[in-house]
Amino acid sequence: MPLALLALAIGAFGIGTTEFVIMGLLPEVAGDYGVSIPTAGYLVTGYALGVMFGAPLMTVLGTKVSRKRMLMLLMGLFIAGNLLSALAPAFGVMLIGRIVASLAHGAFFGIGSVVAADLVAPDKKAGAIAMMFTGLTVANVVGVPLGTLVGQSVGWRVTFGIVAALGVIGLIGIARLVPDMPKPEGVRLRHELAAFKNVQVLLAMAMTVLGFGGVFAAITYIAPMMTHVAGFADGSVTWLLVLFGLGMVGGNLIGGKFADRALMPMLYVSLGALAVVLALFTLTAHDKVLSAVTIALIGALGFATVPPLQKRVLDQAHGAPTLASAVNIGAFNLGNALSAWLGGLVIAVGLGYTAPNWVGAALAAGALLLAVVSAALERRDGAPSTVVTGSASAEQRAAVHH
Repeated sequence: MPLALLALAIGAFGIGTTEFVIMGLLPEVAGDYGVSIPTAGYLVTGYALGVMFGAPLMTVLGTKVSRKRMLMLLMGLFIAGNLLSALAPAFGVMLIGRIVASLAHGAFFGIGSVVAADLVAPDKKAGAIAMMFTGLTVANVVGVPLGTLVGQSVGWRVTFGIVAALGVIGLIGIARLVPDMPKPEGVRLRHELAAFKNVQVLLAMAMTVLGFGGVFAAITYIAPMMTHVAGFADGSVTWLLVLFGLGMVGGNLIGGKFADRALMPMLYVSLGALAVVLALFTLTAHDKVLSAVTIALIGALGFATVPPLQKRVLDQAHGAPTLASAVNIGAFNLGNALSAWLGGLVIAVGLGYTAPNWVGAALAAGALLLAVVSAALERRDGAPSTVVTGSASAEQRAAVHH
């Protein structure tokens, strides 16, 4: 794998850390600004909304520059947002800083996926995408726990300052290691938008929303589930989340490896197994050992779907993949928001803390059904659906050769 993938992984590590570390620092931030915990929660919601809307916006703005330059600009935006958060004199200013940082998230992973895939041979594309996303998964094992510890020990502002420094390292790495890949000739915004007329692209994004939503339906409420149902102490939630993160790392790498060999079978297995494990979690959540094993499996199976889903979008929109790739990152966040809302809904009506697991199982099963429908439509059409952009760009000619 090219060293350029390391630079992309470092950037992904910083982005993953800043996205999730705030959840462990909400009490400290709320206390410093004199706001309630629910109000401080806007820092999480604002970031998620920024990712959803920022992914297509920043990608469209980046159609006029080379992908390497756009990645550098996005890391600059990420650095600025985290510095603003670290130095914010008021809560509103910190919220703005979070939103600024979030604008880089979707476009970075979207454009980064395209760049990673272009750096390697056709039969290694999903593995290259997985290598970049390894930075995001490792962030949940290392960056988030350490960032939380630092924030609780010496101040949350120090944590965001460190995250900004990670962004600087990522920016330097991209500048030095990522080759200068010029903007593809003949691909315009209307070609990028044309990808969304392709039903296979839309099906892949729907699979992303439902499949990853299944994971977060359970994980969003892991703290009350483990303390009230499994009987863990409050302090045990941190290492349980580390187990989840370790599962994410392994699942991501396995998903990338096998997606290059058999993409759709990999989706069938991972989504089907995820639905089963989430359903079983309603039972295993009552036992400490079994619940810990299940949490690791949910992380592994959930992230085993990420490289194949991202590659599926790239394959189906290969003539103009950048915008579709970035929007699919937004789809992951949409799935997170949808599942968290549904999970909270079933708890609120009195079905118990394990009820979100049934929600997650249903969402994952829905994603599996869409995968079967997508493959059936592809077989009916006799060949993978593609976007006709009206120009014989270098990307299109390369896709034909692949």
